[in-house]
Amino acid sequence: MLPDTFTRTVENCWGDDGRRWLARLPLVTAEVMRDWELEPAGSLPLSMNWVGRVRRADGTTAVLKLGVPEAGHLADEATALECFAGHGAIRVLARDDARGALLLEEARPGEQLRGLVPHRDADATAALIAVVRRLHRPAPAGVALPELSGRIRSFRDHLVRFPGDDPIPRHLVQRAAGLFEELCATATGRVVLHGDLHHDNVLSAEREPWLAIDPHGVIGDPGYEIGALLYNPDPEGTDDTVLAFAAARIEQLADGLGMPYERVLAWGFVQAVLSEVWTFEGDGAVTGRPLRLALRLEPLLPG
Repeated sequence: MLPDTFTRTVENCWGDDGRRWLARLPLVTAEVMRDWELEPAGSLPLSMNWVGRVRRADGTTAVLKLGVPEAGHLADEATALECFAGHGAIRVLARDDARGALLLEEARPGEQLRGLVPHRDADATAALIAVVRRLHRPAPAGVALPELSGRIRSFRDHLVRFPGDDPIPRHLVQRAAGLFEELCATATGRVVLHGDLHHDNVLSAEREPWLAIDPHGVIGDPGYEIGALLYNPDPEGTDDTVLAFAAARIEQLADGLGMPYERVLAWGFVQAVLSEVWTFEGDGAVTGRPLRLALRLEPLLPG
């Protein structure tokens, strides 16, 4: 039996495609398990995709991930991971884009990096910096991943749909859209980006100290990678706990990644606003914490 929260998320994200996928999920799971010679080895939390621990024919364990194939997001994830080639990220062991199936290396012991926050936040940021430096490499010619610059459509669509200050102050969206275009136009490189790198998507491992999971897979400016690091992880206590670290994180990221402080600050602001735009599109409400981060960063922006 699939959790109600999981089925609702799939249906909300992908509509009829999601409902059809949920209906055939048991059959697809059985087929993939048979074809790849896998046996169940334990459950994992479900969010937008079905995931589970499996045992391979050689006795090693791995993670099986199944998603809506029409959405194409798992194909982008697999392509990004193949570009990373195991440097700072888990490896792809098998993929079947037509069935929306991925067999992935299991990061063990697999503790989330969020466990270092708040008491060792600087250590957590240092680990994220090390992962970013391992991940980033020039995008291969012809790689089948979306361009970062295409995400400007989310800002434009929001501004057309909402002419006022609800649900997000209009001046924030306008400024974030303008900065986004400037940052993309002045990109310092064209690399394969994780696209959703934060404390919950980095796990402790044996092959490397920390490995990234669940990339979105996008191509663009290296600075885009840092935005989600500033308003994550979801705090255990007071809602704004992680925001108290934002200034120190920006300085540490700028120094550790060799990026101008102003560029890190600008990407942090842009992505905080973009996060709220996306959240409202999906859930009909804003999260709040990224918005409060944007309001904190806006007065620090140059000009």
